[in-house]
Amino acid sequence: LKLTVKWQVNALMLIFLLATAHCQIRYSVPEEMRKGSFVGNVAEDLGMDAKRLKLGGARIVSSDIQYTELKTDKGILVVNERIDREKLCGDVTPCSFSFEVILENPMELHRITVEITDINDNSPTFRNADIKFEISESVAVGSRFLLDTAEDADVGDNGLQKYILSPNEIFDLKQHSSPDGHKYAEMILLKPLDRETEPRLSLKLIAVDGGNPLRSGTVNVHVTVLDANDNPPIFNKPFYRATVSENAVKGTLITTVNASDADVGSNGLVTYRFAKMTPEIADIFKLDEVSGSITLKGQIDYEKEKKYELTIEAVDQGGLTDSNKVLIEVTDINDNAPVINVMSFSSPVPENSPLGTTVAIINVIDADSDQNGQITCAIDQVLPFKIKSTITNYYALLTDSYLDREVISEYNITVRASDLGLPSLSNTTILRLKISDVNDNNPLFKETSYVAQIMENNSPGTSIFSVMAHDRDWNQNARVSYFLEETRIHGNPSSAYVSINSETGVIYAVRSFDYEQIKQLEFVVRAQDGGSPPLSSNVTVKIQIQDQNDNPPQVLYPVQTAGSVVAEMVPRSADVGYLVTKVVAVDVDSGQNAWLSYKLQKATDRGLFEVGSQNGEIRTVRQVTEKDLLKHRLTVIVEDNGQPSRSATVIVNVAVADSFPEVLSEFTDFPHDKDYNDNLTFYLVLALAVVSFLFITCLVVIISVKIYRWRQSRILYHSSLPVIPYYPPRYSDTLGTGTLPHTYNYEVCRTTDSRKSDCKFGRAGSQNVLIMDPSSTGTMQRLQSEKSILDEPHSPLEQKTQTGNKTQGLHTFLKIQMWVEALYHLM
Repeated sequence: LKLTVKWQVNALMLIFLLATAHCQIRYSVPEEMRKGSFVGNVAEDLGMDAKRLKLGGARIVSSDIQYTELKTDKGILVVNERIDREKLCGDVTPCSFSFEVILENPMELHRITVEITDINDNSPTFRNADIKFEISESVAVGSRFLLDTAEDADVGDNGLQKYILSPNEIFDLKQHSSPDGHKYAEMILLKPLDRETEPRLSLKLIAVDGGNPLRSGTVNVHVTVLDANDNPPIFNKPFYRATVSENAVKGTLITTVNASDADVGSNGLVTYRFAKMTPEIADIFKLDEVSGSITLKGQIDYEKEKKYELTIEAVDQGGLTDSNKVLIEVTDINDNAPVINVMSFSSPVPENSPLGTTVAIINVIDADSDQNGQITCAIDQVLPFKIKSTITNYYALLTDSYLDREVISEYNITVRASDLGLPSLSNTTILRLKISDVNDNNPLFKETSYVAQIMENNSPGTSIFSVMAHDRDWNQNARVSYFLEETRIHGNPSSAYVSINSETGVIYAVRSFDYEQIKQLEFVVRAQDGGSPPLSSNVTVKIQIQDQNDNPPQVLYPVQTAGSVVAEMVPRSADVGYLVTKVVAVDVDSGQNAWLSYKLQKATDRGLFEVGSQNGEIRTVRQVTEKDLLKHRLTVIVEDNGQPSRSATVIVNVAVADSFPEVLSEFTDFPHDKDYNDNLTFYLVLALAVVSFLFITCLVVIISVKIYRWRQSRILYHSSLPVIPYYPPRYSDTLGTGTLPHTYNYEVCRTTDSRKSDCKFGRAGSQNVLIMDPSSTGTMQRLQSEKSILDEPHSPLEQKTQTGNKTQGLHTFLKIQMWVEALYHLM
């Protein structure tokens, strides 16, 4: 009931609206316009103000899709949705749709019709992608063949207008129009068909519309020409060329020949066969008679045969034939390694060979061809050699840097020849090259200088030590001989002291050495090789003479003489520690051999005197009493520190008295003569004068003593004697006296080649030898002159000494000098 009432109300309203409609507007727009595109100005076309549309609530009334929209604020109509004419109307023309616009206050109804004009937005299309025909080659000229039609959704000029057939000489195109206006086309045969010439034809049919721009559609037209048997077989190539690798295995397909017969069916069936086949070719190649494929049957080798030429026949079932040539070329593979032949080889090569010296000539051959036969030759290791190509396939082995036999005496040169194939093949050969020696190295001593020691008193011919030099050269160039250079030792040639074995370098003592005469030998040894010219080097050799304890201590004071007595005087009032006298001794040895110690061996009264172990001073241990003897005899032993030690003894006579007359009375039992008394008186007077003079001229004495000490130190320096605190004058000098216990006689036989030298040693002689030290000649002459009275066995003073006069006078003089020395120390 409600639906009925609502339908009645709507109907009445529609009737009312129709009754109030008073205007109709028509617009035309093309299809496919964008949304919002302008269609028309409704307010202007209706003759009203745009405000009327807005105030009247204008709206579109339509039961269909609203393709348009009314803009009441502007009074215009715009596209609301994309419009497709073909979808809206299909092929109906013209194409339009209508709707009503309603306004209120007062109520108005207006109809608006919008016509959609067509645009060329569709191309002609064929239902099928291909059109196929099968036409016998015997069909008559002028035959017609109807083609499929194309469809175009557009209308008018935008619709299908014509057909176009792709250009050809066999078919032509004729167009027709049906009563309903649709267009179609036919193909007309212009000339006879030939299947052997053109068994198939492919054409294109194009349908074109009249739009702007033009649109078209295409379909392929395939025409198959049916055959008739009227043609022999024909090869598709005038000449066949193929390649095969020489390492191809049996059954490898080389090529396929193909002969075609224009006929079909049994008349077009073709078979193949060899023509003029030799047994060799028959063993290598196989031909398939149906497919025409040529395969490998045997082995081929590029190095034996590089190409083969075959003749092939094609035969159809009707007996018609055709023949053709097949050229099979064998391609080379890298199956042959280079072969190395040493044509010339020079070994050994001198180490001083210049750069670029040719060592060997090598020939390298590779049986392959092209890149596989191209060869590179090189040395595997980094060696002072290089490979240089000379002429084709020949290479020279050259020195690339200087050789040194002492570094490497032999080279194993690996020469590698490689081809450029893929993969590369190579071959090697080893050249053992020896380097010959040249004399280019001086002999070199192991040490920059040599120092050796030898004990004095050695036997002549004693081996001291050996020097050794090494020469890096070889054989004769490395044979080292040793020689003494001409040097002088203390004015004598070095050969007077030592000799050297030229082969072993052992140095021998030519004579017996005395440390007290010479302490060191310094000479030069030359090592010379056997090369030509010879090379040599020198080294300095120092031989240090080591001291032996071969000299006993020598007592300088008190002097021991035969036939006279020397007495020391001790006052009865002497205190404890009174210095009685001092035993002075020296040892010409050195080091600990010259260290002296003093001992009291015998004494009349051991409780009265003692001897200083280091200084030899004899002092009183206690005061002298009346019970003590007036004369004492002391035996002092002087020992050195050598191993074994040597010693000397001295007897000291001591008299307890206050004056010299008492001393003389105590020793009246000893013989005296007039000369002794005279000498004693002289020395006493001289002593008093000296003492008085010293007290007056103290300063002069001090200077004199300083000079005296300086002179004494110089004498000791040149004479190699140890420094002693006190030296009495006119004592027998021991510096010039040889300390050897005996001398030796020997002969030395020397040749220019010291390897053949000989030494002969004789027995020791019994005579004494006197040797002077050249370095102290001046001092020794002065001392000799001072001690000539004591040293000369036939001098007058020597004869007096035998009677005891000289001893007494010397004793007194020494006492005076001791007093002077004591006075100097006190000052």
